[in-house]
Amino acid sequence: MSVAGGSRAPLGLAPAAEVTALGEVAAVELERTSSGIEEFDRVLGGGLVDGGVVLIGGDPGIGKSTLLLQSLCAMARHGRVLYVSGEESVGQLALRAHRLGIDAGSVPDLRIASEIDLDRIIAAIERERPRAVVIDSIQTLFSSQLGSAPGSVSQVRECAAGLTRLAKQSGVSVILVGHVTKEGALAGPRVLEHMVDTVLYFEGDSHSSFRLVRAFKNRFGAVNELGVFAMTDRGLRGVANPSALFLSQHGADGKGGLVAGSCVLVTQEGSRPLLVEIQALVDAAHVPNPRRLCVGLEAQRLAMLLAVLSRHAGVTTFDQDVFVNAVGGVHIEEPAADLAVLLAVHSSMRNRPLARGLVAFGEVGLAGEVRPAPRGQERLREAAKLGFSRALIPRANAPRHRIEGLEIIAVDRVEQALAEVRTN
Repeated sequence: MSVAGGSRAPLGLAPAAEVTALGEVAAVELERTSSGIEEFDRVLGGGLVDGGVVLIGGDPGIGKSTLLLQSLCAMARHGRVLYVSGEESVGQLALRAHRLGIDAGSVPDLRIASEIDLDRIIAAIERERPRAVVIDSIQTLFSSQLGSAPGSVSQVRECAAGLTRLAKQSGVSVILVGHVTKEGALAGPRVLEHMVDTVLYFEGDSHSSFRLVRAFKNRFGAVNELGVFAMTDRGLRGVANPSALFLSQHGADGKGGLVAGSCVLVTQEGSRPLLVEIQALVDAAHVPNPRRLCVGLEAQRLAMLLAVLSRHAGVTTFDQDVFVNAVGGVHIEEPAADLAVLLAVHSSMRNRPLARGLVAFGEVGLAGEVRPAPRGQERLREAAKLGFSRALIPRANAPRHRIEGLEIIAVDRVEQALAEVRTN
């Protein structure tokens, strides 16, 4: 088909996207808005980013709605915010706020709505122009453009996409609450996690008053960041010293070392070092296949560590049941827990406690070597701050300068580590 001027041009194609050289773009730090809760800000990477979309999931009743209502109440003192619930009426929201001790009259900019129609929610956001919006929950919303029921894959995907577009265009921060499956994963399409900027998970035992919020994805901050909260009759409050949660109180100072099979590990959760007590129980097996059970640690890695213990340290457990537990319900995935696990197992087998005030960390290889852990200096400073006096660590993590009040025991191999604890 000919066009004016005798040239030919493609039809039905959108104009090409504008392309810019990287060097012509100014690198500007993202502005953040505090959520009003320090522990929540830590997990978010410093606060909410304008136009950012956060997805938070967790078991029913674990405290997601409570935390977000408290956060919006704090943010409302500095600007308008909106809480949209598809599961509760405005009366129920008001009752929840009353139970949390929120004085509704003192926060007129905390706006609430009970709605599940996506178009009406978007209209309300454009009318109210809030700084932040909470959608509780994304599975309850529906778009009139689709014929499927709320909660279906297509509805969840379309509603999340619509709210994400609104956030990017208007600059409002959007927090989506997501249901979880029986396996603990976020319900709905996996594309939901790819759409948003940040994915947070609420963790915690229903029989415990403590809650953990962990970042699994964050385009604007560190992943695996951890926030620790305590559930009270006035809602959730941040825990200033979370290491105290993960140390059992064997003595007045809670430093462990008073019972056999206990070793304190300095682990790293995001940017935060935490002290966690590792407990082990080794007992004679009364069945042909001895049991290997882990709570809060990887069971397959325990089997590997026991093989290393037998091959390179001459300590066999082929006729023993071995149970290992991380105190406080925390789940540890990093290999830096290896050395503490072996020390706890060895202590239980000898039925002799480790020295008081001892902490340990380090990865153990199949050849019996003790490998360094990342951010070792921060771990040591945290242990010294909490009053621990000795640290058994990989030689590569030994500090160049002395840490006040902390004796450093640096080792290269697992048999050296066991020899050190036998002499104390």
